Amino acid sequence: MTSAFSLAPLFRHSVGFDRFNDLFESAARNEAGSSYPPYNVEKHGEDHYRIVVAAAGFQEQDLDLQVEKGVLTVIGGKRENGAGEVTYLHQGIAQRAFKLSFRLADHIEVKSAGLANGLLSIDLLRIVPEEAKAKRIPINGDKPALN
Repeated sequence: MTSAFSLAPLFRHSVGFDRFNDLFESAARNEAGSSYPPYNVEKHGEDHYRIVVAAAGFQEQDLDLQVEKGVLTVIGGKRENGAGEVTYLHQGIAQRAFKLSFRLADHIEVKSAGLANGLLSIDLLRIVPEEAKAKRIPINGDKPALN
């Protein structure tokens, strides 16, 4: 039994949303398969966003951020334990490696990232160029259209 659904009726009145259906399908399949580490996606104003990843036990050198083809990838590397210096009686703080990917919308840029109190904060900003902003098209009435 499949839980696939068709968004074809929504695309009758849209142009350029070819990847939109793929986003819904990947969300339905939950390709990540894991919720580790937990994270928040926050909106701070019209064009400001922040991703906050719970990175307890990780240091800056253990984390790597990359943006490629509109996908932000956060990678947390597993730290090497000292030469057997510590024996855990109980280890409840997971420090396993992880990889999170976030598909960024058009014109979203990563502005900064910081690690404080076990939280990795990634600030994003939407910068829409002038040529991509909405513009009013005048209707010239009796004047013929140029060919």
